[in-house]
Amino acid sequence: MRCPYCDQDDTRVIDSRPADDNRTIRRRRECNACRKRFTTYEKVETLPLIVIKKDNNREPYDRSKIEAGIVRSCHKRPISRDQINSVVDIIENDLFSREEKEIPTMVIGELVMNKLKELDPVAYVRFASVYREFKDVGTFMEELGKLLEQENVRGKTKKAGRDS
Repeated sequence: MRCPYCDQDDTRVIDSRPADDNRTIRRRRECNACRKRFTTYEKVETLPLIVIKKDNNREPYDRSKIEAGIVRSCHKRPISRDQINSVVDIIENDLFSREEKEIPTMVIGELVMNKLKELDPVAYVRFASVYREFKDVGTFMEELGKLLEQENVRGKTKKAGRDS
């Protein structure tokens, strides 16, 4: 590893520790020539993932697109940036742990909706309205009805568990 200060390649590792939920290794290094210290991060290189769009065009996977969609859906909701990053990390881990090198946008959209449904029902409906391209108020109300029905079932299950 070359020193960023003096450009010598004679450096040594002083300390190593996991970072980013054990997905990265943080290494503290010292240059043997100038004695300055610097930090490097080591991360596993993943195979490029290709996204198959609705029109069958293919493009490289871009984390920022998922992140932007979730941020828009969570606008003015009580959701922290850390929660959004965590959801994107979970989705990304799911995508990269699959055997496929090409993933349809439909799969990604469903993963995002499932995670948003757990995180915040309003954010979920916002995302679903764009992703599923609701044509009218009826379609929107139908999706809300499904969501309310699931909430009622969950509420009854919780109540039954307390009554036992």
